[in-house]
Amino acid sequence: MKKIALIVFTLFSVNMFCQILEPVKWTTEVKKISESEYELIAIAAIDDNWHLYSQNLPEGGPIPTRFSFEGNGKYLKKGNTKEEKGIEAEDVTFNMRVKFFETQTQFKQRIKLKSKPPFLINSEVSYMVCDDTKCIMPNPALLIFNLQ
Repeated sequence: MKKIALIVFTLFSVNMFCQILEPVKWTTEVKKISESEYELIAIAAIDDNWHLYSQNLPEGGPIPTRFSFEGNGKYLKKGNTKEEKGIEAEDVTFNMRVKFFETQTQFKQRIKLKSKPPFLINSEVSYMVCDDTKCIMPNPALLIFNLQ
């Protein structure tokens, strides 16, 4: 009986330490602005006690959020990806004032169509998130925007 309990405890412990942290869940939406313009919306749902950093940060600080849109000849990006207001505060980890998001935020990219829908636009987002004890850089997330 002790051996079985030890095996169960060991397997449970290994499973606990091998869990991959995913404090940000990404979803997408597409909003039609006009016949030739759309807005691609990346929504980040951020777990409690975590924060996601802005795209615009000072040098020497945390790694900013970055979007990379795959070109497919069917659209043109209009301007840069916009983000919400967020929170600006002193970050004790990096000893500087930074902008970050908690709970949920949206990033928006306007595009102009060169081809009629339907088609998909693929994007990749890389980012850093921190809580009170650690910072992680999860693998970049693949975002798919479905234009109808």
